[in-house]
Amino acid sequence: MYQQLQAYLTQLEVLLRQHQLWQEQPIDAQALNSTMPFCHDTMAFEQWLQFVFIEKMDALVTHKLPLPSNFAIAPMAELMFANKEGGAHVIKLLQELDSVFGQSDE
Repeated sequence: MYQQLQAYLTQLEVLLRQHQLWQEQPIDAQALNSTMPFCHDTMAFEQWLQFVFIEKMDALVTHKLPLPSNFAIAPMAELMFANKEGGAHVIKLLQELDSVFGQSDE
């Protein structure tokens, strides 16, 4: 499961970069202090994917920590990426990721 998740994370980064949704400079540390879902009050969804989701999931994989299950990121992506170039590709990948981890027993 860890290898599968790492493959999804790598693919997500590639898609975000391909569609100019990847930010090269670090995000302001204050933005990470949000308590709102997806930090939607302090950052764009693509920033959340990069600086929160990918970072945290990568740490879980690296340290072989328990992986979350039953999460749903694709619905937020559908709202936020509906009109962005490359958004459909990111949405599709996140739907697959949701499906895989929605069935996870870890």
